Amino acid sequence: MLEVNGRRYADPKQPTVVICVDGCEPDYIAQAVAAGVMPTMKRWLAQGTALIADSVVPSFTNPNNLSIVTGAPPSVHGICGNYLYDPETNSEVMMNDPKWLRAPTLLAQLADAGRSVAVVTAKDKLRQLLGHKMRGICFSSEKADQATVAVNGIDAVPALVGMPVPGVYSAELSEFVFAAGVRLLETRRPDVTYLSTTDYIQHKHAPGDAVATAFYAMMDRYLARMDALGAVVALTADHGMNPKTKLDASPNVIYLQDAIDGWIGAQRARVILPITDPYVVHHGALGSFATIYLPPDAISHVAERLNATPGIELVLTRTQAAVRFEIPSDRIGDLVVVAERDVVLGTSKSRHDLSQLELPLRSHGGISEQRVPLIVNRRIDGLDGRRRWRNFDAFDLALNHAQ
Repeated sequence: MLEVNGRRYADPKQPTVVICVDGCEPDYIAQAVAAGVMPTMKRWLAQGTALIADSVVPSFTNPNNLSIVTGAPPSVHGICGNYLYDPETNSEVMMNDPKWLRAPTLLAQLADAGRSVAVVTAKDKLRQLLGHKMRGICFSSEKADQATVAVNGIDAVPALVGMPVPGVYSAELSEFVFAAGVRLLETRRPDVTYLSTTDYIQHKHAPGDAVATAFYAMMDRYLARMDALGAVVALTADHGMNPKTKLDASPNVIYLQDAIDGWIGAQRARVILPITDPYVVHHGALGSFATIYLPPDAISHVAERLNATPGIELVLTRTQAAVRFEIPSDRIGDLVVVAERDVVLGTSKSRHDLSQLELPLRSHGGISEQRVPLIVNRRIDGLDGRRRWRNFDAFDLALNHAQ
């Protein structure tokens, strides 16, 4: 047994694969199964273990991937967004650097315990965090051709996978992750493999859309191969996905910085959008969760005005948000704001270049994108149906119950 962040994990007796399908709203699987293009998944749903779980809020990529690999919420591991304001340097920065990580990953601990571990992620922004202090294989689809044995534990990745390096805005970026996972199982047979895809398709295509259905058909073919290779497979997601549009299909945005500047004066508030990352075609840095830094005398007034704003679902103080969402209080502002299901939050209209955004906008970040699948290709009996399942229970199910 191995104890990591207060949870105990059994040694893998069979190759174990945990998959985070980025942006996998449960309805994507339901629609693809109904269309008859996911026979492997259909069998897993009938004969394995199928649960609906809650992701971490903010329902963004970095916090949830790190929760999955640490088995803990952001209050433990520290990663509460893709992006944050650093008061020490008075700067806004990406949370890609492992210096922001406050807890060890299960992946690194397994490797230290002598287990062979492999990590493949679609975007390189996650690679350093997921592979922090981990001895093993760790590379991204995005920069697979740059992988070296010294840095990534492997080289010649495109030749191994049998695919060229895909464009970052493509379904193939995720397919490369699945193909690499299968080839690693066939050639290296790691004890534990973690695969994390990108949500480019989910940002563009709704459940049941032909392109989305084709994507899940592709995924099913790789799941079938993992299953045939004898792997225990647990599949979950970092967040769901919803349309964020007005009736005319334009983005349904509340520009918080503009609004607050009008209420209390310019340069007195700082709005941070934790969804922010370099992939602007996906979402234009527009998500349904924001945090706001304010002078003490303005907090209650701004909270009152926000609560009265149509499209705002929830306004919490720093302390309230830290407790409800299990996020570190020192890495959020004085207020946390969550938008309704069809609304996204921006800073100032002038700061969002939506020219590259592929409409209509689909995005995430709020409570409405918290429900995700949690599926294992083995039947696990005796699970308490009243329990609140989390996506970061994936390794617990895979290692402690499905072996």
